[in-house]
Amino acid sequence: MAKLSMMVKAERKPKFSTRKRNRCKVCGRPRGFLRKFQLCRICFRQLSLGGYIPGVTKASW
Repeated sequence: MAKLSMMVKAERKPKFSTRKRNRCKVCGRPRGFLRKFQLCRICFRQLSLGGYIPGVTKASW
């Protein structure tokens, strides 16, 4: 889990646009980020399996 200070720091507008880092809206994790959902892979999996993200189903073939 990211520190609260890092999450607050990431919300501020950076001096240069290349310093922008995508972070998960739930936990603040910077890696494994899914742009479409604004979530990290871990939170995405938890929320989708819980049925909180509409239209997402577990793949089976």
